[in-house]
Amino acid sequence: MIESAAIPIREPVADALAGAAAVARGIGRLMARNDIWTIPEMPLVGGRRADLMGIDARGKVVIVEIKVSRADLLGDSKWTDYLDHCDRFYWGLSPDLDRQCLESADFLPERCGVIVADSYDAEILRPAPLLKLAPARRRAEVERLARCAMRRRQVDFDPHCAPWGGEHSG
Repeated sequence: MIESAAIPIREPVADALAGAAAVARGIGRLMARNDIWTIPEMPLVGGRRADLMGIDARGKVVIVEIKVSRADLLGDSKWTDYLDHCDRFYWGLSPDLDRQCLESADFLPERCGVIVADSYDAEILRPAPLLKLAPARRRAEVERLARCAMRRRQVDFDPHCAPWGGEHSG
């Protein structure tokens, strides 16, 4: 029998998902300490999903787009769609990701904050400016967030409720 010294192949998709979950956990802790409560994978009108979306203590809507690979960061051409759904927008990055490109005009540094996180914690490297949503838009976003959070909580409590309503409804 021939023994191989081959290194096991790691699945890049699984690694990216695990990395994104770790970054989301660290950012969630940072946000919670600052009284900003988020939910992951929040559906937006138009079919997009915010990686993290939440509300601060003053009712301002925050979105964090998480990136753990350079290819994903540079290949995302639709991220600007999120700006219409929040008062503050952040890039959430893993610590080892080169973030120099976020300083270029293509990434609108004057509109976007930067957070670096691991599974334990996070740090804001560049605060996101407050760019206020129209009051009617903010109300709609806050109501959608609340309904989504309540639906998820109810389905956790009673999975038989899962077929009814939906995160896209309301």
